[in-house]
Amino acid sequence: MFEKLKLLENKYELLCARMEEPSTYSDPAIYAKYERESRELQPLVEAYRAYNRASANMDSALELMSDSEMKELAQEEYTVAKAEKEKLEQQIKILLLPKDPNDSKNVIMEIRGGVGGEEGMLFAADLFRMYTMYAERRGWKLEVANISETELGGIKEISFVIEGEGAYSRLKYEAGGHRVQRVPVTESGGRIHTSAATVAVLPEIEEIDFHLDPGDLKIDTYRSSGAGGQHVNKTESAIRITHLPTGVVVECQDERSQYKNKDRAMQILRAKLYEAEQKKQQAAVASERKSQIGSGDRSDRVRTYNFPQNRVTDHRLNGDVKNFNIQTIINGDLDALIDALTTADQAEKLQSQTEA
Repeated sequence: MFEKLKLLENKYELLCARMEEPSTYSDPAIYAKYERESRELQPLVEAYRAYNRASANMDSALELMSDSEMKELAQEEYTVAKAEKEKLEQQIKILLLPKDPNDSKNVIMEIRGGVGGEEGMLFAADLFRMYTMYAERRGWKLEVANISETELGGIKEISFVIEGEGAYSRLKYEAGGHRVQRVPVTESGGRIHTSAATVAVLPEIEEIDFHLDPGDLKIDTYRSSGAGGQHVNKTESAIRITHLPTGVVVECQDERSQYKNKDRAMQILRAKLYEAEQKKQQAAVASERKSQIGSGDRSDRVRTYNFPQNRVTDHRLNGDVKNFNIQTIINGDLDALIDALTTADQAEKLQSQTEA
């Protein structure tokens, strides 16, 4: 492990040196690549260096223990350094776990109202509000690409982009079916209904990572429309792009600028096609997006929002850590839940690594 850490430290120092070279400044794509790689290595390198310092402090304290006058103080310093070293060793093991190469990327999310009719679409709107508030808490930027709303304020479907450091690493756990149990606003008898919405999460893929052939694209323009089909502007600024070889269609109509809509639609299309290609390489039967959103059925779920019991239950977690206060979660304070999912994921990977 420590031989690997030394090699990674050397790689980090080399990347930092290359970023200072004049030739690197003349190529923004290469500079961005070096900067991203060094940023990903930095936490591991810092932990490794701190580990070495703690180890050196232990050695120094051991030497001082031979001095009767310094023995008590040295013992205390040794105990502190030993605890720090053990903590850093565990941290390094986690940092050395295989990384998801997309963790540092921005994220494209899609939400669709599932079963439950209007209530499922109102719940989809609640989920979008939740992610909007979470993005604000994290200081991330959120932009809607396409939305189809209902007259009552529900969302049939919406796609949006969240830009910010580590957005995908945090939000990737949101993928799947989300179920809600509550008395709908449309229910006059006070009965509790179960409805659902689905969430898909895709990493944003840069052009340097995945090239689209312009000859494979059919690009149409049309007028943007809001709830009920009402026109929100008079120009044909909305964009629909069809990838002819696969039939994948992406629409973007949130921006007034046709250029911005086209740019955003290309961004989303690239992410979808990249994901499908990755799954094909892994010999998967279906794309990740399909496995994420499932059928939208009540039983196809990763999380349940139970309003009568004031509780959110994440079905991937166990014991006492799987339940959370619903008002906290629905108002965008997701960190405790996502931290629990991250910890569970890391524990599972560490266990698999130990067994291997």
